[in-house]
Amino acid sequence: MVHSIPYSPESLSPRPTETKILFTQRDPPVAYLHSTEAYFPSDIGSHLAHTRPEDSSGAVLTLPTSSSPLTLSNLDELNAFANSGADVYLTSKEGIEALPAWFQGTRPSADGTTGASTVASAIVTVAKANDTLDAFYFYFYAYNQGNWVLGSQALEFGDHVGDWEHTMVRFVHGVPQSVYFSQHSAGQAFAYPAVQKAGGLRPVVYVAKGTHANYAMPGPHDHTIPGLNTQLGPLTDHTDAGVFWDPLPGALCYDYNIADGSFVPYTNAATATATATPPSAWLNFNGRWGDNQLPDSTKGQLDVFGQRTYVAGPTGPRDKDLARKGVCPDGHSCVVMPVLVP
Repeated sequence: MVHSIPYSPESLSPRPTETKILFTQRDPPVAYLHSTEAYFPSDIGSHLAHTRPEDSSGAVLTLPTSSSPLTLSNLDELNAFANSGADVYLTSKEGIEALPAWFQGTRPSADGTTGASTVASAIVTVAKANDTLDAFYFYFYAYNQGNWVLGSQALEFGDHVGDWEHTMVRFVHGVPQSVYFSQHSAGQAFAYPAVQKAGGLRPVVYVAKGTHANYAMPGPHDHTIPGLNTQLGPLTDHTDAGVFWDPLPGALCYDYNIADGSFVPYTNAATATATATPPSAWLNFNGRWGDNQLPDSTKGQLDVFGQRTYVAGPTGPRDKDLARKGVCPDGHSCVVMPVLVP
C-alpha cells in the first residue's frame, strides 16, 4: 500500500509568470527508498563543501576568479578548465574508499521530508512542440553503492561519488501522459494511468538500494542488459516500500530553454522553502559530480571484462537529454508500456 499524502492541487496559487511550474506541482512523484538503504538523499550545495575540483591528472583546480568557496552560484566557472569543464571532477576530500559519514546523506523523517538544510532535488520544466511539457524531477545522492554480482560482496561494481537520478512526467495539452524512470545507463517508461499513485495523484517511484535507480514497482530488477529488466540475473537492483521520501518540499525549480540552453529559475515557487531566487550557475557545470575512476593499480579496484568497482562520478542534469523528442532519451530503444511490468 502506498503512502497517503495530504495534498491538494487546488491549494496552489497560480501566478501568470509561472504557469508551467503548476503542472510540476500538481503531479510531482514521491519516492520509496529501500528499507535497508544506507545512502540517502544529499544536499546539493553541501556536496561542494566536501569536495575539491580536480582535473583528470589529479591536479587541484582553483577558480579563475577570487570567488571562494565553491558554491552553486559559481560552479560553472570550472568550465574554464579541462576540456570546457568536461574533464573536471568534484573529488571527495577523503577519497571514495574512506566512505566518510557525509556519503550517507539525510534519512527522511516520518513525513517524508529531509528538513530545510537538505535540498536534494531539482525540478526542470522543458516546453516543446505540440503543447507538450516535460517536467524533469532530479534527485541527488552523495554516494552510489554499486551492485554485487551474483550476490557476492567480493564482486561489487559501479561505486562512485555523486549520483544524479531522475524521473520525467510528460504533459500534453496540460494532461499527464507518461512517466520515465532513469535506471543506470537506460530506463523504462510507462503510460501515466498505469503507474502507482500516492493519494490517487502522485506517481510512486521505488528507489533501488545503493544504486538509486528508479523503478515503477517494488521487487528485484536485473539490469544486466540496459533497458531490459527481469526478476533474475547477475546484476540485480532491489526495491521495496521502505523509507518514504517526498522530494518536492524545498526543490530548486527551473525552466530550460531549448533554443539557447539557458536555465531560468522560478522565483518564490510554491515548492521553495526560501524566498530567494535559486542559483542556476551549477546547472551549467559540464564536469563530473564525483571522483575520477580509480587507476587499475589501486588496491580494491577490480576490472572484470571492463566492469570496475570504482568508476567516475556522473554528469549533472544538463546532460540528461532535456530536449529529447520521445519520452525516453533520444537514441534509446524504449517503449512506453501501457501496464506495469518488472
